Amino acid sequence: MAGVTGRVALVTGAGSAGGIGFAIARALAQAGARVAVTATTGRVHDRAATLGCLGHVADLTDPAQVMVLFASVEAALGPVEILVNNAGMVQTGRDVDRARLAGWSDEAWAHHMALNINTTFHCCRAALPAMVSGGHGRIVNISSVTGPVVTIDGSSAYATAKAGITGMTRSIALEYGGQGVTCNAILPGWIATESSSEDEIAAGRRTPAGRPGTPDEIAACALFLASDEASYVTGAMLVVDGGNTLQEMKSP
Repeated sequence: MAGVTGRVALVTGAGSAGGIGFAIARALAQAGARVAVTATTGRVHDRAATLGCLGHVADLTDPAQVMVLFASVEAALGPVEILVNNAGMVQTGRDVDRARLAGWSDEAWAHHMALNINTTFHCCRAALPAMVSGGHGRIVNISSVTGPVVTIDGSSAYATAKAGITGMTRSIALEYGGQGVTCNAILPGWIATESSSEDEIAAGRRTPAGRPGTPDEIAACALFLASDEASYVTGAMLVVDGGNTLQEMKSP
């Protein structure tokens, strides 16, 4: 994708070597983007060293830390032109329980919203002024099929937040489309990462594709949506799930 060459790209949630965020950052770097990566722990510096890019530790649930992150990236590389919001789902050092809707405490519900939608909001809000000023921007939000398309018992908070990301994606696409900014969402299904459970891997084998997806397959989609070549694609929800949501009856 020649359309990312020289562009400043920020990928959040890129601390895991086997995760989606790192795979996206690697794809962007290999395509010639000037990449910065962030995560909540210092391991992100190992990922940055591997790619030869900028690493920054930040808790994206905190708006103040988000502003410091964007200022640091701009000082080192220039204004962010490509933003990939991958942070969410889990946070290193904190376990998240499952519950049906009536079972969520206010604290647990707020934690899911902070982690899975507020992080995306904070980063979009921070990125958009410079994108508008520069007349160019690509925002790629990593959502999930869980929430917008399907759901899982016990995951109502996560599903609600991920569905909210798709609403935010459409709103940004509408509000900023005339100013050179596109905003799209990728909705992964069962993807084999370092944090995948045995049950999740087994579920991936029951897709029409017969296997879970890979982080690199999500990265390929993100690379396209981040490129100049995708300039007429905005407000889209790209499901990447091996056809899993197509099948009404799944094998046991």
